[in-house]
Parts: sequence; C-alpha cells; structure tokens
Amino acid sequence: MNTFTKSYIHNSDRAKALIVCGAFVVLAVLLLISICGGAVKITLPDIWDIIIKRNTEGGAGKIFYFVRLPRTFAAVLAGAALACSGTILQTVLGNPMCSPNVIGVNSGAGLAMITVAAFFPTAAGFAPVAAFLGALVSVTVVYGIAKKTGASKLAIVLSGIAVSSLFSALTDTIITMVPDVKINRIDFLIGSFSGVTMSNVGFAMPYILTGLLLAFIFHVDINLLALGDSTASSLGVRVRVIRGLFLAIAALLAGSAISLAGLIGFVGLIVPHIAKGLIGYDHKYLLPLSAILGGAFCLFCDVLARTLFIPFEAPVGIVMSLIGSPFFIWLVLTQRRRHPFD
Repeated sequence: MNTFTKSYIHNSDRAKALIVCGAFVVLAVLLLISICGGAVKITLPDIWDIIIKRNTEGGAGKIFYFVRLPRTFAAVLAGAALACSGTILQTVLGNPMCSPNVIGVNSGAGLAMITVAAFFPTAAGFAPVAAFLGALVSVTVVYGIAKKTGASKLAIVLSGIAVSSLFSALTDTIITMVPDVKINRIDFLIGSFSGVTMSNVGFAMPYILTGLLLAFIFHVDINLLALGDSTASSLGVRVRVIRGLFLAIAALLAGSAISLAGLIGFVGLIVPHIAKGLIGYDHKYLLPLSAILGGAFCLFCDVLARTLFIPFEAPVGIVMSLIGSPFFIWLVLTQRRRHPFD
C-alpha cells in the first residue's frame, strides 16, 4: 500500500476540512499582523478609520494603502502560487525534492523578466506573461533532459541545477550589459515585497488565480497521476496530456509569483511537505491547504524581514533562505535514508 492510498485511510474528509479551516484562521491572523506591524505601527482603530470612515489624510492611511496592503496581497498571492507550483511539480515529476527554485523554474522566469525589463521597458504589463513563458521553457527543458536519461529523481535535480545555473548566468549578463535596467537588482535577485504596488498586484493576480483555479478543477487527474503512469493510464487518464497541463500550470503559477516578488525560493519546497504531513496526499485538500500555508509562510517571513531589524528592512528572500536551507539539507538526508535516488 503506497503513501497516497494510506492518506485516504488515516485522514477523514472532516479532519482534512478542519485542518484547512484552521490554516485559514492562521492566515487571517497573519494578515492583520502584516498590515499592523512594521516600523510604523497601525492599530485596529486606525484601520477602522481608514477603511470605514475613509480617513486617508494622515500618514497611517498612506502607509496602509500604498505600502502594507499591496505587499500583504503580494505575499499571499506569491506564497500561494509558489506552494501550489511546488506541490504540482513534486507530484507530476515524482520527486519530493522538486520545487520551482530547485529545478530552475524560478531562474527561467527571472531571465524572461529581466529580458523584458532591459529590452522592452514599455511592456511592463506583460511581465507575468514573459515570466510564465520563461518558467515553461525551463520546466520543459529540465523534464526533457531528465526523461532522456531515464527520468530518475537524481537526473531531474541535476538537470534543474544545470538549467538554473545557465539561466542565472544569462540574467547576470543582461544586468551587467544593461546597468540601467528598470528593476531593483538586489530585491529581484534575492526576493522582496518592499517595492510592490497595487498595480503590480493587479497585473499578476489574474494569472495566479487562473492557475490556482485550473489546479483545483483538475485535482482528480493529478490524484490519478500520483498513482503512477501505468495505473493512471489504465484508469483512462491521458498521462502525457495531463502531465503537460500540470507542468504548464506550475509554470504559470511560479512565473506569476516571480513577477511580483523576484526570485524568492524554498516556499515551493517547504510548504508542500508541511501540507502533506498535515493532510496526506489527496489533492482535493492538499492544493487548497498548500495555497493557504504558502500565503501564511510568505507573510510570516515578510513580517520577520521588516520587524527584526527596525529601522532597517531585510529582503524577505534572506529570511526564507535562512529557514529553507536547513530544511533542504534535512530533506536530502531523510530522503536518502528512506528512498535512495534511482
């Protein structure tokens, strides 16, 4: 009996629903903390005056609308997108160590973003589309290389590292050759929500919501795909089509998130494993829980980044790397002991 089947036995639908609801409550609390916390404190009465009484004359109103609200929305959307992208990639590629940053999806999206910013500065509104196309090219190349070598877990990771290194080098080359590119280099390469505006959120939101909706709609197909290609095929699943669809969805989600926050990493690696540990492998619940926990994780890291070193602010990517790197090492060691790479 595989772990996917066991997840149905040990977790009832009611228990899974309660876990999802509990995660949503945590997300709601972090939303309030994100809006209220920072170098300038905004209290709940302040929020009441700003929203209900439309009191936007003071500094608190401007900070609320032009700083806290857009970066809070951006953190939730980017976290949800990257977490679901990681969940999809781990299932579709059959590798628990896959995530957008590990296999080069982030680097492909980043290269496309930098290319647009450097050579087509007036096409900023197409940044999410460019990032999606870059991410799609990256994941297709990685999967193609790995498939040629037997599609083993090790081949996928090594292919991702190679592709990520290549795209990162090309990104650095463009930034060096076009130093006046209209993008904050440090924030983009490390990952940050500090410069996000509601306009940026508005550009990326439709793509992220579309990707999430498609993933939720086709959750039955990815459940069947998780049983293995031969089993899924015998149950009537068009394996190649569904795998291609979900790789495109994962690229859409990751690319859209990169267009908002830059090259933040580890969300798509850490959150899916936490969600699976809480709820099992049924994607009917796993995908929504991953989205909620991804948003909560990004909010938590962003709050830490802008409150730990007041009056200074660290890029959120640094906090995520400090948390994610030890987790990745632990994951490598535990997976090596349980299932040596084939």
